[in-house]
Amino acid sequence: MMDEFIREKQPDILMLSQEQYEKYAAEGRIVSLESFVTRDKFDLEGMIPGVVDLLREKGGGELYGLSPTFTSRAIYYNKDLFDRFGIEYPTDRMSWEDLFNLAARFPTDGSDEDRIYGLSIGTTDLHQIGQQIGGTMGLRLVNPADKRVSLDTDSWVRAYEIALNAIRSGTLYQEDYSDFPSGMSYQDFLLRDPFIAGKVAMSLNHSYLLEQIREAANSSPDRAVKNWDIVTLPVDPANPEFSYEFSLGNIYAINAESPNREAAWEFIRYIHSDDYARVKSKSFNGQFPIRTKYIEDKEGRNLSAFYALKPSGHTLYDGIADLPGNFYMQYFTIGTEEMQAVLNEEKTVREALASMQTRLQAALDEELAKQKNESGADSNQDPAGAADEGASAAE
Repeated sequence: MMDEFIREKQPDILMLSQEQYEKYAAEGRIVSLESFVTRDKFDLEGMIPGVVDLLREKGGGELYGLSPTFTSRAIYYNKDLFDRFGIEYPTDRMSWEDLFNLAARFPTDGSDEDRIYGLSIGTTDLHQIGQQIGGTMGLRLVNPADKRVSLDTDSWVRAYEIALNAIRSGTLYQEDYSDFPSGMSYQDFLLRDPFIAGKVAMSLNHSYLLEQIREAANSSPDRAVKNWDIVTLPVDPANPEFSYEFSLGNIYAINAESPNREAAWEFIRYIHSDDYARVKSKSFNGQFPIRTKYIEDKEGRNLSAFYALKPSGHTLYDGIADLPGNFYMQYFTIGTEEMQAVLNEEKTVREALASMQTRLQAALDEELAKQKNESGADSNQDPAGAADEGASAAE
């Protein structure tokens, strides 16, 4: 639909996802910005480390677009809880094992109402945690070249075993999304977050939590977390400088068919300028400006944790966009079933992953064959019938 809209309306500027940006650049449908950047001496150095490199990589070696904002995640930690139990603070670039081992140093006794949990990562689901760890390790679900599922490997076994050990340690906070009373005030909603309420020592969370902590501190100063800071997400020890969870906002690019390239560049240059970043930084909405000098905390907290790691050009889901639309749902359903068998001690992690791979590959092959048959049927359709259908659609 977007391709059709662009062909019909021919807008000067396109707002693209990273996948669209890569595709449009390869197809010659957007304009290289290199000559504009060089001519106007446009400052790229003040941007988040690695972003321009990533965009050039996705552009086949040239810069075809820029994004004024980004989002990321980090590990928030409650200094008062660490001090109370005499545990050293977390640090940047920990591995997942380091993070879970640190969380496990907090006591696991006491009732759910009274106890302190070491860590909240938004889920205690084995399949979801295994995915996160595998993504950090740079693993993929499918080889895009031959459409083969790749889960029965030593690396994937390692990822899920780390997740399993963390769950069995009893240190992960169990999220409860079922009990939201009607008429709940926003203040009470904020305090339901276990980190804000002081129930967890660490929380792996998005940047929007920053604003919620500040709002809770203003509305409930005696109940909300006070003494806290941030460190980077866990990393792959083999690639400790990269994050697999860095997300750019819309990427702005110039339509190759635009007759107004200079005006389009002026617009793109402005929304990526120092002045624009300075103004936008005053109204934080969970997205950070791409220029680092305007990412700061008045209390001196380590907000660089959100951008200290360079964005990786690869994700766990590379190649999934080219697969049948229901593949991810099948992956989620089958993976959840197989990992439940692990939790029930009916299968080992390796056995579950081998079964996942077999079942997913069979489902994927079936869907790909169905698509191929449908495509063949369309190509063999009676030309006159096709013309009649086309006329009816046009009417």
